[in-house]
Amino acid sequence: MRKVFQAELHQVGEQLVEISRLVTEAIEKANTAFTTADTELAQDVIASDARIDFLQNNLDERAIEILALQGPVASDLRVIVGSLRMSASLERMGDLARHIAQLARMRYPEMVVPEHLRATFDEIAEQDIAISRLLTELLDTRELDLARDIARRNDRVNELHAGIFKAIASPDFSASPATAVDVALASRYFERFADHGISVSRKVTYLVTGEWTANGDAV
Repeated sequence: MRKVFQAELHQVGEQLVEISRLVTEAIEKANTAFTTADTELAQDVIASDARIDFLQNNLDERAIEILALQGPVASDLRVIVGSLRMSASLERMGDLARHIAQLARMRYPEMVVPEHLRATFDEIAEQDIAISRLLTELLDTRELDLARDIARRNDRVNELHAGIFKAIASPDFSASPATAVDVALASRYFERFADHGISVSRKVTYLVTGEWTANGDAV
């Protein structure tokens, strides 16, 4: 029975990695659609989000079944509860990638972001994509140096996000109110994507070390 239980836990871990890979693919495609006004690619991201939702629901059902039938204790219980919380964050990351794609589709044939802010958005997207790739590797390997890299990149995302909001509030910002709203939403989506990424990385760190700081920062 113990071998069966461990095999079930391993399958839960593999599902988390699979969901994370799909999330990475989603944010990569969403950013391409966002920066090129590619509506076909945007629609692909939007449609593919259903697959992430399905896998998350499947993982949660499996985890709940393990809880009900196996009665895990101590570290095993921590793994299952952690997996439930991580799957929710990964699903939300997929939603945020979908929101970015929806912005691109909604504003076609125009670009969402004014030209003077595109370099900033290029960097914030680059950091998000790197975080998502690192997260997939972290879930697969549990190498905690990856979590520290994710934390550093998240700090940079926060700086860029703050800079974008400062630019919108500047008297020099001459774009329309609708564009200002789009820019604010897009920046928020990218920022929240990174936040969910670091949330998952902290939970992985906790599972490996058993340590959790007062503010939830385990890296």
